[in-house]
Amino acid sequence: MIPDKKELRKKIKALKQELPEPIRLEKSAAIFRQIEQLPVFKKARNIMAYWSMDDEVATHDFIIKWAGSKTILLPVVDGDVLRIKHFRGIETMKPGTLKGIMEPIGTDFPNEKGIDLIIVPGMVFDKNNHRMGRGRGFYDKLLSNNPAVKIGICFDFQLLESVPTEPHDISMDQVIWA
Repeated sequence: MIPDKKELRKKIKALKQELPEPIRLEKSAAIFRQIEQLPVFKKARNIMAYWSMDDEVATHDFIIKWAGSKTILLPVVDGDVLRIKHFRGIETMKPGTLKGIMEPIGTDFPNEKGIDLIIVPGMVFDKNNHRMGRGRGFYDKLLSNNPAVKIGICFDFQLLESVPTEPHDISMDQVIWA
């Protein structure tokens, strides 16, 4: 039986809080080593990621590492939608409106369809590449009409046999975990 979304989010949130920082960083690095070996990553010019919160797969090192040779894009919360902006360095970031997550300042990326790869956070993923987020639907809206390859990333305890899904939920092309 699949638990309901609220119960599942609560359980995963507790597990994420128990994960020691050194292990979180080690697993995060392992996830990005896997991504860097993928042909889609090697070919990608425009990559959208996210600036991670303290309980998520850590993205900061990956973003900084690749910002010099690929166009790295990050989401910015604007009401109930995500806008996409260029990452141009930590010095061009400011706390956003949602939980103070750092967001890039500047102009929007002009062509959402020009993104080659989107690295997507989630609370839970399953073995059929379904994703369950934090419940606000930001990524489902953003991903619904985007042809980019979508890779969900998570820690091993966030990958389940199945998760509750709804018709509007967008599946990943691949899920990578460690």
